[in-house]
Amino acid sequence: MKISILKQLESKIHGEVFSSKEFREFYSVDASSYKIIPKIIVVPKNEVDVLNTVKIARKRKISVTVRGAGTGLVGSALNSGIIIDMKNFSSIRLSKNQVNVETGVIKGNLDKKLEASKKFFPPNPSIGSFCSVGGMIGNNSSGSRSLKYGSVIDNVIEITFVDGNGNKITLPKNKKIAKQIKKIVNGIDLEKFPKVSKNSSGYRLDRIKTENDIHKAIIGSEGTLGIILSAKLQIKDKPRKQILFVAEYNSVIEAAKNCLEINKTNPSAIEFVDKTTFDQIKSKFNKKSKCLLFVEYDEKISLNEKKLKEIITGKIIKKLQTEEEIEKWWRYRDSSLHYSLKSIKKENRIPHIIEDAVVPLENFPKLFSILNKLNKKYKTKSIVYGHAGNGNAHVRLISKRKKRDLIKKIATEYFDEILKLGGSITAEHGDGLARSEFIKKQYGSKNYQAFKKIKKYFDPDNILNPGKIITSKSSIIENLEQF
Repeated sequence: MKISILKQLESKIHGEVFSSKEFREFYSVDASSYKIIPKIIVVPKNEVDVLNTVKIARKRKISVTVRGAGTGLVGSALNSGIIIDMKNFSSIRLSKNQVNVETGVIKGNLDKKLEASKKFFPPNPSIGSFCSVGGMIGNNSSGSRSLKYGSVIDNVIEITFVDGNGNKITLPKNKKIAKQIKKIVNGIDLEKFPKVSKNSSGYRLDRIKTENDIHKAIIGSEGTLGIILSAKLQIKDKPRKQILFVAEYNSVIEAAKNCLEINKTNPSAIEFVDKTTFDQIKSKFNKKSKCLLFVEYDEKISLNEKKLKEIITGKIIKKLQTEEEIEKWWRYRDSSLHYSLKSIKKENRIPHIIEDAVVPLENFPKLFSILNKLNKKYKTKSIVYGHAGNGNAHVRLISKRKKRDLIKKIATEYFDEILKLGGSITAEHGDGLARSEFIKKQYGSKNYQAFKKIKKYFDPDNILNPGKIITSKSSIIENLEQF
């Protein structure tokens, strides 16, 4: 008699294997609006467990979806087969200008370790205290300071992972694989990749210039090419000084236009919050104010302050110089998602779908015009905050009309307009269930064929997180929980 897959996993895995209803329910959701109940959960103890899980899954034709801390907003960590939870992979080894981390390391724990050595890992998602490094690599996460320091893709030196064949691979060290992948990359149409300062849609083959960049194919791949075991990250010295300015604007469009000029002064961050967010902040604002910009510098403080004051068109209401004050105001900005949820009645919330688009900075004001038109057309309201210096807006929609088709209509129209502006459908949160079906439209068929070749190379049997990035199905409104 054929042994069940559960029994086979239990006999081979040194870690834990679960299939009870309670565990399957727990792993059926993440921070997104989606729900998919898996069959089995594996919590590997070591690398051998990961290799065995993939080999068994491949033989038994069942999917394996890797999960970090479950903080993703687009359902990247959800699937119906095996969920592999990498929380036991938590070691951190620090050297001078780099750190070796296992995939399950929580970013907050990494920050504490680096803080003691006056170092930092630049990407800083607002959920940074809770997300895992593996998840950050999977999404190509960014955060407020990506304006100066880049996204995850700019700060990773090496990645070790298990592919869909059950092979352990280290890139860019493995030159044989590097050569094979570079051949595929040579066939891409670079013109169809958006010219934006951050992008976590599709496979970032545009960032592979030489064989030493091959590991960048894994960054932002959402567990569809491999299960990350560990990575070597580039770290930087913590700035000795920082200064944060908060400016009020009476017009959202004016603030968006002003970002282009402010960006020329080399800030480490330019962040945007609308009235919904600043109404939650315990401070006095002008009644006419419609939004705030947070502008931070961490070098040439006096010179940059002078430059900023010459070009800023909003009114500077805060000049924060102590670490305590700066952290306090950044907490306000980082709480924007919480504030937006708090301010919308649960029954009026539209799921996270169009919440992460990015456009070239010169087109940032047009993004707000697009939103205004959509709000009028579909009788919705929107709450906006985000990384203004990158042209990246996080949008939360509010509507009393609870129709699934409405979500797809709005998303399709919004993404079409974003693409016309030369943007990307997602800057830092990934494609997941919410946006994978729009990837071909963004990149064109030539690049999509290259994406399929990369997928086939690393995962020939399509067992690694199927339905994400490469998909022939629409998943934007499928599996939405309680909607």
